Amino acid sequence: MNIIGHITTDFPTKFGIPRQSGLIEELKGVITFEPEYRHSEAFRGLEEFSHIWILWEFSKNNKKNWSATVTPPRLGGKVRMGVFATRAPFRPNNIGLSCVRLDHIEYTDDKGPLLYVSGVDMADGTPVYDIKPYIKFTDAHPEAEDGFTADTYNKNLKVIFPSDLLAIMPENKQAAAIKILEQDPRPAYDTDETRAYGVTFANFDIRFKVSADVLTVFEVVDLNSAGNYRKIK
Repeated sequence: MNIIGHITTDFPTKFGIPRQSGLIEELKGVITFEPEYRHSEAFRGLEEFSHIWILWEFSKNNKKNWSATVTPPRLGGKVRMGVFATRAPFRPNNIGLSCVRLDHIEYTDDKGPLLYVSGVDMADGTPVYDIKPYIKFTDAHPEAEDGFTADTYNKNLKVIFPSDLLAIMPENKQAAAIKILEQDPRPAYDTDETRAYGVTFANFDIRFKVSADVLTVFEVVDLNSAGNYRKIK
């Protein structure tokens, strides 16, 4: 398949990215297309749709081999499920599928059409293979069964983000940062309450610890200015 473009997001690494698209509407992205596909005609009518499907590559995966079973994070990292019963990245073909909101399309002279989207779950620079409109009368199935995920997707953490640390980040990134932390970015098998973690988001390193179901931020580092950060004990 041909890569038709790449998406720009606030995630330079995989750590902290939501496990599914659409969970955090505040997470924004911009799809820029390769020169061959920068034809405005190819996007005619797309602005009439509120959501799109994105077919993309798990380009950050280092593991080359696939496994017949995987350990879904929301099941604690110990219960094995068939790879085709999950959305795990380690698959025979490392292809991801995301449904995101199409905020608007900008037609530029130098880069062609740019797609501004929200609710993303992709790292910065992720290759895009295709986009398709989301059509609710065929794509939405309210009667669908959620399988083993039914008991897992509401297990969010309580986040304590001190106001002086939160204020280091731009106001338009603060809500997204909190929601990212609520999703619990840690590996599901890691319950060491003494361990510190860091999520890199929007050029800030947000450092935290977790005790039981409470996540506490103790440091925020502005990566654009390494000396400009604050920390609490």
